[in-house]
Amino acid sequence: MNVLSKRRALHSRKLAVPATAAILALGLALAGCGSQRSGSPSNGAAGSNSAVGKPLDTAAYDALISAGSVADSATVEASTWASAVKKSGVLKVGGTKTSALFSLQSTDDNKLRGFDAGLSQLLARYIIGDAKTDVSVVDSSTREAVLQNGTVNAVFATYSITNERKQKIDFAGPYYVSRQGILVKSTNTSIKSVKDLDGKKVGVQAGSTGPQIVKDAAPSATVQEFQDDSQLVQAIKQGRIDAYVVDQSLVLGDVAKEPNALKVVGDGFGSEDPYGIGLPKGSDATKFVNAWLKKIEADGTWAKLWKLTIGDRTGVTEVPNPPAMDE
Repeated sequence: MNVLSKRRALHSRKLAVPATAAILALGLALAGCGSQRSGSPSNGAAGSNSAVGKPLDTAAYDALISAGSVADSATVEASTWASAVKKSGVLKVGGTKTSALFSLQSTDDNKLRGFDAGLSQLLARYIIGDAKTDVSVVDSSTREAVLQNGTVNAVFATYSITNERKQKIDFAGPYYVSRQGILVKSTNTSIKSVKDLDGKKVGVQAGSTGPQIVKDAAPSATVQEFQDDSQLVQAIKQGRIDAYVVDQSLVLGDVAKEPNALKVVGDGFGSEDPYGIGLPKGSDATKFVNAWLKKIEADGTWAKLWKLTIGDRTGVTEVPNPPAMDE
């Protein structure tokens, strides 16, 4: 392993730990436990159980976005991709509107807020001077297409970086690292860990890395593909599948939305899953966006956004280090 690989692995591990701690904290809250069990996060990693499901502080979130830095004209003009975005006056984004922690549309003012939504808004502000985004809803089977046909400028959608996807699009980042989590119905007692998935009906998102992950972890499981997260949650609640395997980030969001109907089982498993920002293949966008990511990581904006959208709402008080970026 070379020096860069060691550095990336170290930073990824640091980022993945709070995500696992968040799931454990969430599981404790749902179980109603007052004391920590073996393997649960320390007090330094996870806050009180009462923090789980805490609503987003929208005033603090909006203030953070409004305070985001704005690039000077020379920085924008040096990038063909960024110049085109600025000229259009809006950053066209492929994303979601139903992810509780990463990008959720408010029923009060219709605004999108969350970790991914916030990053896209901060990038729009950096380029345009205004956090103006136009979001096209995508799922795991359409994310490459909207970049290839020019419908969007970028995709922010808990988008795992894979070599196969790199053949079709470019990525900036990674900006976050997750692992796999297991979501089941709250009354399910037959699945307690990944080893219990064998012989069960396991749902995954179509076009995601889920099918291969389940095949590797539980070869005897019957894999069923669904179009999006909401369909999978419904399938669990209706008993059409036994479990849903997906990134821990989505597991946290789903349980935070419906703690009485759903629960998390086991620890995170599988290889670390780096999230990237999807960008048009062959453009100069990656260089520009990576430089911006480094800037918001260095000035503390990334950490503040993570704390508001994820940490404060899952009981995790230890802010992770951003992962090392692919160069």
